[in-house]
Amino acid sequence: MLIDKERATLLVVDIQEKLLPAVLDAEGMLARCRWLIAAAHDVGLPVVFSEQYPQGLGHTAPSLLAAAPGAAVVSKLHFSCVASQCLPPELLQRPQVVVCGMETHVCVLQTVLELLTHGKQVFVVADAVSSRSQIDRDVGLQRMRDAGAVLVTREMVLFEALQVSGTELFRQMSKRYLVGEQPS
Repeated sequence: MLIDKERATLLVVDIQEKLLPAVLDAEGMLARCRWLIAAAHDVGLPVVFSEQYPQGLGHTAPSLLAAAPGAAVVSKLHFSCVASQCLPPELLQRPQVVVCGMETHVCVLQTVLELLTHGKQVFVVADAVSSRSQIDRDVGLQRMRDAGAVLVTREMVLFEALQVSGTELFRQMSKRYLVGEQPS
């Protein structure tokens, strides 16, 4: 199954100012997520941000919000966005959800498992998730894959959303996201 930008939404889970410094490779993860969010926005994939207890953990990193102007931001207390019932109807109406964020083994995992239970096709962007420890990240990804989520990379998301080369959109996206120095 391929990601279809007409049927999918990008859900960015809890990449918040106060929690970000605690995760592995925080700076790299932030750069990769900013790339993904900007590319998704530019190709026309709707973006939704969630925030876990923003009063205590702060808000979404400003550079991420700037990458998708006008995107919905929802807050929650449950670890799962689904359990919190905070997701906008537009996201829930689409059958595919592309997920990135943190922490892989807590909020990302619980959200993904519940999206799968609700019949969604879920794609987890493996190079755009993080946890405080490598084992938690790895086991979280493994558990999501075992439950039926599809692991993808940022470039997979971009190329599947584009579907075809040789268009003006492909040329624009290629210049912006594929040529030159990119976050690793």
